[in-house]
Order: sequence, then C-alpha cells, then structure tokens
Amino acid sequence: MKSKNALFYGLLFIAPAFLVYTLIRIIPLSMSFLYSFTNWDGFSPTYSFVGFRNYAALTSNHAIIQTIKNTLVFAVANVALITLLAIPIAIALNSRLKTRNLLRAVFFFPSVPSVLIIGYVWLFILNPSSSGIMNQLLLQLGLAKVSWLSDYDMAMVSLIMVSVWRLTGWHCCIYIANLQSIPKDYYEAAMIDGANGWQRFRAITFPMLAPSMTISMLLITIDSLKVFELPFALTKGGPGSATTLMTQLIIEKGINDHLVGQSSAFSIVFILFIFVVAVFQLKMMRRREERLDG
Repeated sequence: MKSKNALFYGLLFIAPAFLVYTLIRIIPLSMSFLYSFTNWDGFSPTYSFVGFRNYAALTSNHAIIQTIKNTLVFAVANVALITLLAIPIAIALNSRLKTRNLLRAVFFFPSVPSVLIIGYVWLFILNPSSSGIMNQLLLQLGLAKVSWLSDYDMAMVSLIMVSVWRLTGWHCCIYIANLQSIPKDYYEAAMIDGANGWQRFRAITFPMLAPSMTISMLLITIDSLKVFELPFALTKGGPGSATTLMTQLIIEKGINDHLVGQSSAFSIVFILFIFVVAVFQLKMMRRREERLDG
C-alpha cells in the first residue's frame, strides 16, 4: 500500500513538469511530423496530404545540400578547436596561479550573455568596412583591412572564431572539474619516477580527462548542429549561402517561403540526423574511455 502511495505522489510530483514538457516539446514535434506529410503553407485553414513528397524534395534541393555541408564544417571545426584550446587553458587555470579565480571568471564570461547579443557585438567588431573595430586596429598597425563578414570564405572563418571564443571558457569549466578529481598521488609518483611535464600529461592527465572529453565534445557537437542565433546575428547566412546553417534554412522555408510542409520534413530529418550523430559520437568516445582504462 505504501509503495502505491509513493508511486502516486511521485507521479503527482512530476506531473506539472511533464505537462509543460508535453506542451512545448512533444505536441509541437508531433504536429511537425504530421505537417511534414502535407502541403500546408502555415496560413491556409486547409491542406492536403502529399505523402513522402516533401521528404523526396530534400534530396534534390541543392540549397539543402550546401547547408548540410556548412553545418558539418561549422560543427567539426568547433569540436576540434574548442577541445584543443579548452584542455591547455583548463590545465593553466587549475594551477597555482594567484589570479586563477579572476581568469576563470574572464574565460567563463562569454558564455553568460545572450548568444544574440554576442552576435551583434561581434558584428560591430568585425564590420568589414573601415569603421569596424578589428579593421581599425589593423589599419593602425599598417596592415590591410579584412573582409571578415563579406568575403565568402572569411565569413565562415569569422563565425567559427566567434563561436570558439564564446564556448571555450564554458568547456574549460568541465575540464577543470575533472582535473580537480584526479588524485595528486598519481603526479607525485610520476615525479618521483622522473617523469617530465609532457610525460605526466600524456600518461595521467589526458587519459583521466576521457570522461569530460566525452561530455564536452558531445555538447559542442549538438550545440553546433542546432545553432541559429549566432550566424543569424553575424551574417544572416551570407554572403550568399556561405554561412547558412540547417536551423536557419528550416525557419526560412517555413516562415519566409510559406513551405511549412517542406520545413517540417527537413526538421524531422534534422532531428534524426542529430540523434544519429550524437549516438555514434557517444559510442566512439565510450570505446575510447574503455580503451584508455584498459
């Protein structure tokens, strides 16, 4: 009897959260799945079912293919650069520096403001004209100004640069937490054996950081695949389609082009794509953890 009461009160306790989650997640996702088989334009009170026509249209749309390439480039670059920067910075901030607490706050700060605000601030900094702060600095140094956001190739480089700047400090915190959990005895024993700094990092620090690397890289991948605010504020997807990512194309098709059916089909495929990538990445990183533990 007590177990039944406990189950009832447990379900009653989570009911409000589950109701909110259903309203903002499950119902919209179910409706998107339904609309993906229709030709609804988002305004008309009536629509027709078109079967898998919207899904078939995705394979022949060159804009979608280019957008997928852009998104993958952005995600892979973010994962690689943030990981390469966050680990050494975390090691430095975990040392006995007198200003380590201040530096931790400085590195963590870019992840605090709204992504949209950060995008607009960097839009002002990277303005490709001579009035941009970065170009003013280059001109004062006697260098030529750079078309940060107006050049086809530089636009993606600039977008990745801002994204890495925004997220590196946050992921440093993940690595710092992991570093503080590594027993000091390991390092003391290695120093007694005559191991230098690089040898201690390779034999102790790097293998012990495997769990935090799994979490960090998975979060970066998911965040990079579904990002919208930053490229929208910086480049609006331009110049041309150089920085148009998946989420922006989904929203543009649904709202600007009134193709809610196609937009919904793309969003369903996009969700499945993120799920497959996340599962594959998690599986590979777990194997790496087991190999390092062995």
